[in-house]
Amino acid sequence: MSSRSVSGAGTSTLSLPSEREIRIERIFDAPRELVWRAMTEPDLVAQWWGRGNRLDIVSLDVERGGHWRFVEHHGGGSDGFEGRFAEVDPPGRIVQTFEWDGMPGHVALNTTTLEAIGDDRTRLVTVSLFLTVADRDGMIQSGMKSGLDQGYEALDRVLARLRSAAA
Repeated sequence: MSSRSVSGAGTSTLSLPSEREIRIERIFDAPRELVWRAMTEPDLVAQWWGRGNRLDIVSLDVERGGHWRFVEHHGGGSDGFEGRFAEVDPPGRIVQTFEWDGMPGHVALNTTTLEAIGDDRTRLVTVSLFLTVADRDGMIQSGMKSGLDQGYEALDRVLARLRSAAA
């Protein structure tokens, strides 16, 4: 399951750098500042984070110690996700906790970096550190990669609209 290369925009890779970590890498066809906005402004996050499902942004206080909570509504009901921001360094780095209501107490620490790589493209890297190997493996088995890919495809569409509006 380990991979180190990214073939271009629109392709995510998942690797396992240690027994308790998942690393996701993806390139977006948008400048870093625009990707940052789409990841931190509630009206933009609501357009992509829910994978096309309705998403309620209960809170999104993007500052050190700030709380975030999203509720995604889908055919089977709803799922809540939340955490706290440990570090916010615009427009390049966010460190935050991540917890799903369906598994309380199983918290991951996500470190996301955004790197400008030229040609108005951005490399996003998220490393998720889990408390246990079982938590990491459970996240992988939950279908998180396909869910992330769906969300990132929706983010691609949001970024394309923002770029068009700015042109």
